[in-house]
Amino acid sequence: MSNRVMVFDTTLRDGEQSPGVRLSLDDKLEIGRQLAAMGVDIIEAGFPISSPGDFLSVQTLAREIKGVTICGLTRARDGDIEAAAEALKPAERRRIHTGLGVSDNHLQHKLKMTRDQALEVGIRAVKKAREYTDDIEYFMEDSGRADLDYVYRVVEGVIRAGATVINVPDTTGFTYPNEYYHLIKGIIENVPNSDQAVFSCHCHNDLGMATANTLAGVMAGARQVEVTMNGIGERAGNTALEEVVMALHVRQDKFNVTTGIQTQQLLPASRLVSRLTGMVVQRNKAIVGANAYAHSSGIHQDGVLKERSTYEIIDPTLVGAEKSEIILTARSGRHGLKFRLAELGYNFEPARFEEIYTEFCRVADTKSEVTESDLRSIVA
Repeated sequence: MSNRVMVFDTTLRDGEQSPGVRLSLDDKLEIGRQLAAMGVDIIEAGFPISSPGDFLSVQTLAREIKGVTICGLTRARDGDIEAAAEALKPAERRRIHTGLGVSDNHLQHKLKMTRDQALEVGIRAVKKAREYTDDIEYFMEDSGRADLDYVYRVVEGVIRAGATVINVPDTTGFTYPNEYYHLIKGIIENVPNSDQAVFSCHCHNDLGMATANTLAGVMAGARQVEVTMNGIGERAGNTALEEVVMALHVRQDKFNVTTGIQTQQLLPASRLVSRLTGMVVQRNKAIVGANAYAHSSGIHQDGVLKERSTYEIIDPTLVGAEKSEIILTARSGRHGLKFRLAELGYNFEPARFEEIYTEFCRVADTKSEVTESDLRSIVA
């Protein structure tokens, strides 16, 4: 099994489906270029048949962005597949992403099909897509709630028809990591031709487990992860690219896999997507949040100032941040205050420092953060 995990970014497709988000063509091109520079392997640029604007977006990214696979999403319909193929024509490398639901819930309530009918439609869609490219990804929507024996049948059938990547989505964020691990592992072990395809994790965050489920899928043998910057997407969002990439990087002892992502580009990419989508990144967001490398507790500040690894498992420069921050609040102690004063060029004898510390505590009790300007006033 390969130790290289492919990163499939769907910020421009699933991410743009976030309520309230509308990206212009220029916005998508700017994000697409940043993703390619960061080392993403596949960019899902849109759903070409959904609108003339989406068709143009996919076509433009296919023409303008090189060194990366450009992917277009379709339903398992000839018209969708033909539209995607046309939009993807200019791409250096192109992928068609097609599929159908596999849970009984989706088959009965949405698709109005039997299992056999859906499988037949899916196989026909893969064969149609193969007329335009040999890079075909097949999604099995709502795999997390589907009957396993049926999932195995679908996987075997669509691989035989020519699918090269099998997307196993936890569409509703329903599964938990142990379940998702066994879902992926079960497919690989029970489908006779599973060695002829790459398996992909596409997890939603409805129960807050998208990243954990995706990592469990990698542990089980999946070698593609489907992610968005900042975890944006439908409802509670998708798996966050930055979280998965850094988890695989920091815990190489556990996963023993790599990605092609230039991690120093994570923070710039996060800020770009936040600015263009208008979706603010919460301050305590893992990896890219404003507080991710900030310390305000005196105990934490003391530890970090003595040895960064006491409270930080990620060097901030590794994700594109300048440094850790010591934030002065009423919870801060003498070590943090002394450090911040030294940054401003101040160094006091013990007695004078104690006077300043006393005044600092008084001011800190009245504010959420003691700023540089406050420190200068205290010293004065």
